[in-house]
Formats: sequence, C-alpha cells, structure tokens
Amino acid sequence: MVEQTNQMMNQDPESLEELESGSASFSALVQQLTLIVGEAGILFDADELLVYECDGYIVDKTAPDIVVFPTTTAQISAIVKRCNQFNVPFLARGAGTSLSGGCLPIGGGVMIVLTKMKNILEINLRDRYAVVEPGMVNLHLTNALKGTGYHYAPDPSSQGACTIGGNIATNSGGPHTLKYGVTTNHLLGLEAVLPDGSIIELGGPTAEVPGYDLHGLYVGNEGTFGICTKAIVRLTRDPESHRTMLAIFQTIGEATRAISEIIAAGIIPSALEMMDQGIIQAVEEAFHFGFPLDAGAVLLIEVDGLEIALDEEVRQILEICNSCNVREIQRADTPEERLLIWKSRKQAFGAIGRLSPSYCTQDGVVPRTRLPEILEFIEETSKRYGLRIVNVFHAGDGNVHPILLFDERDKEQIQKVMEASEAILDKCLELGGSVTGEHGIGVEKINFMSRIFNQIDLATMETVRNIFNPRQICSRDKVLPPHQTDGSSKITQSHPTRHAPH
Repeated sequence: MVEQTNQMMNQDPESLEELESGSASFSALVQQLTLIVGEAGILFDADELLVYECDGYIVDKTAPDIVVFPTTTAQISAIVKRCNQFNVPFLARGAGTSLSGGCLPIGGGVMIVLTKMKNILEINLRDRYAVVEPGMVNLHLTNALKGTGYHYAPDPSSQGACTIGGNIATNSGGPHTLKYGVTTNHLLGLEAVLPDGSIIELGGPTAEVPGYDLHGLYVGNEGTFGICTKAIVRLTRDPESHRTMLAIFQTIGEATRAISEIIAAGIIPSALEMMDQGIIQAVEEAFHFGFPLDAGAVLLIEVDGLEIALDEEVRQILEICNSCNVREIQRADTPEERLLIWKSRKQAFGAIGRLSPSYCTQDGVVPRTRLPEILEFIEETSKRYGLRIVNVFHAGDGNVHPILLFDERDKEQIQKVMEASEAILDKCLELGGSVTGEHGIGVEKINFMSRIFNQIDLATMETVRNIFNPRQICSRDKVLPPHQTDGSSKITQSHPTRHAPH
C-alpha cells in the first residue's frame, strides 16, 4: 500500500474517537476502506484516479483521492460511515455520463462508483414493476424486457451507457419524455443509504402509499440526499403500433413552426426530436444514413398507440409539415427502418468527435413557441464568440441542447465556452424557460440558482437538504450555491488534482 505523508486538515476530534490522534492519515482511511471492499475494490494511485476527474462535463476537472467499488448496500453503508468518521467528503458515481459536473468531487475525497451493482433483482410483469440496482445500464433493462410486452419508458440519449441510479439523481428524460414523462413518473420506490450511513426505504411497488411522497422528493436530488442503492421502477405496456418519420426542412424556422403546429393540433407524439445542419453533416459522415447535407433541419417524429388511430395522426402531421414547406418526408415501413432512424438520433453525440476534439452540451428549456428565438440567439452567440455550435434536442418540450465545440487544450477557448454557455442560458430565462431540463444543476449551473429563486426559496431548499445531509459532506457544493456549505474537511493529498477554469 502506497504511504501518503500528508494528513487531513481541520478535523473534528469527536468524529475520530477510534483513532489515537486528532487527525487521520490518508493511509489509515485507505486501510479502513480496503477492509470493506477488498484490495481489488479500491483505487488511490494518482494515474488511476485521472479516469474519474470529470464526467461528461469536461470543462471542470478534479480527481478524487480514493475510488471504491462496492457491491452491496451494506458495503456502501460501511463506506459512508467511515467517511463520516474521518470527516471526508464523498459522492456517488455511475457511468459518468452526467453533463453538468454532477460527478465532480469538489475538494477531493472518496468517490463511490456503483458500476458493479448492476443486477436486475426482480421483474414482476403481473404487477408491472422491476427492481434493479443503481448501476444497471438503462438499455440493459430495456433489452431484458424485450418480448415481454412491457418496457421501461425513460430512455435518455445516453441510454446505452447511463445508469438507472444516475437517471434518478437528475430526473432524466429522453426522446420519449413528451408523451411518457421523466424518471419521477416511473419510479415507484427506492432504497438509499443516507449521508450518515443509515439505510432507508421510500415508496414501494404499489402505485400509492400513505404519507408524504418522499421517493418523489428524492428524485432529482443530484446525490445531495445520499446514495440510491435499489430502485423499484414502473413497467409500461408496449404500444400496439408505431409510426416513425423523418421530416427534412430547408430551414430551422420552418422546422420549429411545424413543431408548434403539431402540438397545437392536439397531437402528442411519443417523440419529436430535431437535428440541425451541423449535426446532420456529422451523423451522415459517420453513419451514412442518406441525409441531404444541405438540409437546414431534420425532425424525427414518432407517434404510437392503437393501430386504428395512428393513420389519422400521421395524415395530420404530413399535412402540417407540408404547410411548413417540408422538403421530404421519409417513413419507416419496417422495424429495421425504424431502428435505423432512431440510431441516427441516439448516435448523434457519438458523431460529434468528427467535428471537434472537445464539446460542451448545454441543457436549456424554452416554451415551444420561443424555439425560433432561442435558436436564432444561439446562432448569434456562435458568431459573437467565434465558436461552432450545433444543435440536437427534444424539440417537442422545448428542451434545447446546443453543443459548443472547442479544444480543451486552449484556455482561451474554454473561457469563451463558459461565457457563451452563460449567455445562452440567460436567454432561456429571459424567454420564460429554465436552465436545465434533464441534466441537472451539478456545478455547472449552480450560480444560476440565485437568479431563478429568491432567498426564501433557496433557504427552503437548504432546509430540506439539511434534513437528509446535515453535515453536507455528501456531494458537497452541488445544486445549491457553495456559500451554503459548512466547509467540511477534505483530504490533503500528495498527488495533484487538475482544475480547469470555471
């Protein structure tokens, strides 16, 4: 075991009763955690920790001091109790697909990685629920349910990598949010380890339980209420049939007008996604779907439900698209064609690497009728800061995802990305929207909280957080402004962490 000469600073002696001195060494904590997870379940060498220095939000980077890989709820409880004993900050991480710095270990500390807890514990089709561990990859649950007549509805674009625990933390949605809702609409109950190490159960497999909706409160806490260790999720019956189309438009304005008119006609598609020209070109270069490279925008439109009703909905959609000067509409006539269309959307982010070495994805929301204004502003922002910005987003509910392309090796570009992102999110607020639809606040948007909420609102949120997390060493400095933390101690380490400007 590598010995670390530096010691933790500013310890609370009462929290270290089992130790001989008032400060605990790094090696002592490593030793205690190794007893819990075994030598194969812990990392603490600097080169190994670099893998965990950021999530999908690469603008800020800080490596943890220790990474552990528990396999049971009991192990997580024991790890959390040790962190409390040593007064060390800790946080949970799933697949690291968060796009707002939710997995950034502020001040270092212990990172609890849940990827080994990936089992389906129960599938109950009769009562329409499944019980899964937090490291279960979203798509793996979908695949396990194929052929049963049921599915788990939330399907984020990172579905092939993101985990159910992470989806709960940020209340993720995905392309089918418009009709089926977000994670909170499909979570029946959960088990969690609280920040003091105690284990609780909230909700349950039945649709309604007496008392307060505490599991509903838990969804979207971004790790500040503890660590979800088990989830009971609702299973949804598969629709009888689908109709899937790609509508190709010459301009973004024509596409966004079609979006508003489809919803105004009373049609609620199961999905209504948009890709602009930049994304179209990247996807076409990568996967050769046959998209016209000169198209201004493409809408992926899907309706589902009873077979008898779908043809009329499709007729209305085609009529609306034609009135908005659609260039071409491609329809999926077979399951294979439908899968190919969805592949073009789900793999859009994977194609961005062809455009730029680095990118930052924003997550703003505006009313659907204001989509033309925010997209025009994004284009102006791109020109103002000299950054290329492309767009792929959940157009049906006004959730925009401008993707800012840059090179993270260039500090000047990083600064431009931060300023451009702030300008875009400010504009979302000005248009009556929000700064996040599904990515969460994390560290990226924490300064916006005081712009959205007044001091009474923030104080109320702080009160709720402190009920779960009074010492604030669990997922510290997330969601609420940093001045509301209590300055809990962190490990002073001999290996460096890297910070990008924020």
